[in-house]
Amino acid sequence: VQLVESGGGLVQAGGSLRLSCAASGSPFSVYAMGWYRQAPGKQREKVAVIFNEGDRTDYANSVNGRFTVSRDNAKNTVDLQMNNLKPEDTAVYYCHTVVTTSRGTYDSFWGQGTQVTVSS
Repeated sequence: VQLVESGGGLVQAGGSLRLSCAASGSPFSVYAMGWYRQAPGKQREKVAVIFNEGDRTDYANSVNGRFTVSRDNAKNTVDLQMNNLKPEDTAVYYCHTVVTTSRGTYDSFWGQGTQVTVSS
């Protein structure tokens, strides 16, 4: 499975950005898709995840109410709408997916990352 992200960039505090991620590759069944981020000198952290079953979502406390994750099941894409961005949101954002395989196991895949920079 390959993940290709787009939509990062530079924005002023209070502004908005939308990240998109498209999954492609061998036939697979998505269990969950979402976004993680890693700021310089910090560990990678979960931002938002959406699960295939019931469209259940899970957000980091720091972005709840500002970010919205959504997906298109038919296209195997996941988007992250980021509003009211803050300088502390500056990081490399990674798309992530967990898929179920024909063997009944789970596999995890990462995108290459896209830079989001929020200036104060």
